[in-house]
Amino acid sequence: RPGLYLVATPIGHLGDITARALETLSAADLVLCEDTRVTGQLLRHFGLSCPLAVYNDHSEHASHAHVIAQIKEGRAIALVSDAGMPLISDPGYQLVQACHLAEVYVTSIPGPSAVLMALQLSGLPSDAFLFGGFLPTKTGDRQRRFKSFDSVPATLIFFERADRVVDSLLDAAASLRLHRAAVVREMTKLYEEVRIGSVDDLVSNLREHPIKGEVV
Repeated sequence: RPGLYLVATPIGHLGDITARALETLSAADLVLCEDTRVTGQLLRHFGLSCPLAVYNDHSEHASHAHVIAQIKEGRAIALVSDAGMPLISDPGYQLVQACHLAEVYVTSIPGPSAVLMALQLSGLPSDAFLFGGFLPTKTGDRQRRFKSFDSVPATLIFFERADRVVDSLLDAAASLRLHRAAVVREMTKLYEEVRIGSVDDLVSNLREHPIKGEVV
């Protein structure tokens, strides 16, 4: 059906792609992606071939009208990110808004999510949670971000670079009433790891045994 399809892709292990995602990507007239090299490699792995176009922070505003015009001409367009669910800390929500305003079909082909997998593995309360996206790079900005969430009665989830995890944990401890924290990295990959404990314990452990990779 002509429309915009938000297609989840693996966050690491390629076996996590869904049959419906493969079916949608194989049938799409165009795949919008962050990086054609990354998505091209994924498609080749599964024996798929279809036109690719870049959709990112720099191109998203200019491309809305063009995407909607193609859909109204009868095309099915898929949007993917480099990994995981599209739009989650990635461009795309404004395109979805534009499609709704233009009254064209939009749906999601759900799948892997680093946010939800980290929540599962953390062992922290999962009945209520808030995803805060990527943390600021400077200490003052991070502490202000954390303080803005201090009254939220939920597990807080953030993306962070491995080399800033210790600083972010210390800033969180200085700004929030923390009981317990978890550092989850390299999910679905060879070195998947979960470290859980108090901030002091985690900081001590991370300083003694530094980590690499993608971190939640």
